[in-house]
Amino acid sequence: MAQMGVASRDRPLLGILLMIGFCALIPISDASAKILGETIPLLQVLLLRFIVQALVLFPVRGWKRDGSLVTQRLLTMTAVRAALQIIGIGAMYASLRYLPLADAVAIAFVMPFLMLVLGRTMLKEEVGPRRLAACAVGFCGTLLVIQPSFLAVGAPALLPLVVAFAYAFYILLTRQMAQDVDPLILQGLSGFAGAAGLIALFILGMGSDIPDLGLVVPNAHEALLLTIISVLGTGAHLLMTWSLRFVPASTVAPIQYLEIPFATLVGWIVFHDLPNGLAALGIAITIAAGLYIIHRERKLMTLALHDA
Repeated sequence: MAQMGVASRDRPLLGILLMIGFCALIPISDASAKILGETIPLLQVLLLRFIVQALVLFPVRGWKRDGSLVTQRLLTMTAVRAALQIIGIGAMYASLRYLPLADAVAIAFVMPFLMLVLGRTMLKEEVGPRRLAACAVGFCGTLLVIQPSFLAVGAPALLPLVVAFAYAFYILLTRQMAQDVDPLILQGLSGFAGAAGLIALFILGMGSDIPDLGLVVPNAHEALLLTIISVLGTGAHLLMTWSLRFVPASTVAPIQYLEIPFATLVGWIVFHDLPNGLAALGIAITIAAGLYIIHRERKLMTLALHDA
C-alpha cells in the first residue's frame, strides 16, 4: 500500500522539468567554485554554502505546517544525507582545481548509472528495458566527453568518481525522505546538519597546516562568487529535492546527463574551454538520451490517463 501511495503522488513531467532546472543551475555554482579554488579554502566555501542553505530555507516553513514530524529517524537520515552532500560537493570543488568543468562533470556521470542500479536493487523501483537502454546510451555519450586520460591527470581524476558514489546514495535517500517531508524543511534541516558538521571540522582543524581547513577574508569579487555558489547551489539542490518528490530516481537518472551540455556551455563562456568534435558528439548523444526519456514519460502518462 505504501508503494501505491508513493506512485499516486508521482508527476513524472514536473519531476523531469525540476531536474532540468537543477542541471542548468549547478554548473554556474561549480564554475564559481572553480574560480575560487586558488584563493579560498575549501572548508570556507562549503561552510558558507551550508549556512546560507540553512538560513534561507529553514525559516520559510514551520516544523509541522505540512504535517511533517521531526523524529529521531528523520534527524538521523538528515545527518547521513548532509554528510553525503558535503562529500559530493567537496569532491567536486576539489576536482575543479585540476580538471576542466565539463570533464569533471562528465567523469562524475557514472552516477546516474549507479543510481539506476541502486534504485532497482534497493528501492525496488521499476526500471524498464527502454530506460536502461537510454541510460546506457547516455553513459556512452559521457565517455566521449571526457578529455584528459587518467594517466595524464593522475589521482585528481578519481575525485569525480567520489562525487558519483556520494550523490547516487544522496539522491536515493532524498527520494525516500522527500515523500514524507516538505523539500524546504528537508533542505533546511540538511543545511543546519551540514553547517554543524563543518564547524566541528573547522574547530578540529584549527592550528593545523592544512590550507583548506583555514579561513581567509575574501575581497569584493570573491564575496560575490561565494554568494553565487551559496544561493545557486541552494536553489539547485532544492529543485532536485522537489524533483525526487514527484518522480522515481530511476526515471530522472538519464535526465541528469543534461548537466554535461550545460556545464560545457558554462565552461566555454567562463573559461573558454571548447569541446572538440568527439566531445561534441558525446554531448549530442546525452541530450538525445534525455529527450527520449522525456518523450517516453509523456507517452506513458498519456496512456495512463487514457486507461483511467
